[in-house]
Amino acid sequence: MDIQSILQAIEASSLATLVRESGTAFPALESVHVIGIALVFGSIAVVDLRLLGIASHRRSAVRLIRELLPYTWLAFVACVITGSLMFAANAITYAQNPVFLWKMAVLMLAGLNMVIFHLGAFRRIDEWDTVLPPPGQARIAGFSSMALWIGVICLGRWIAFI
Repeated sequence: MDIQSILQAIEASSLATLVRESGTAFPALESVHVIGIALVFGSIAVVDLRLLGIASHRRSAVRLIRELLPYTWLAFVACVITGSLMFAANAITYAQNPVFLWKMAVLMLAGLNMVIFHLGAFRRIDEWDTVLPPPGQARIAGFSSMALWIGVICLGRWIAFI
């Protein structure tokens, strides 16, 4: 089975048809998606600003990360679910949209940035948790994260206009 057949099957599913043909399903999903991305970006931005040494310097970085991470993941899961349902409704069109493909690529880079941070600077967080400014590796991770998530948001908005 080739990718085109898979996309056609996704788009022909009863759930995708419901989302596409309902007058309210797609806008409702999009609203939840936007709220979710605001929560994802907001919680990540607080941590990233701390990693940059700009904000929340009265709290340790590890405490801030542990307090916000559950909210980030909950909002991210909501975004994945709503985004997948919106994709299913028009899978063939989205799969051919270069802006959508760029958004997915930048989203993967944001995930890779997080993995690199957690395998690197975060493993030594006890050494720099309350130190300002944080080490260069943490600051690079924070800056990269902010830039990548801003890219995800901007590309997400442009999808509809291509």
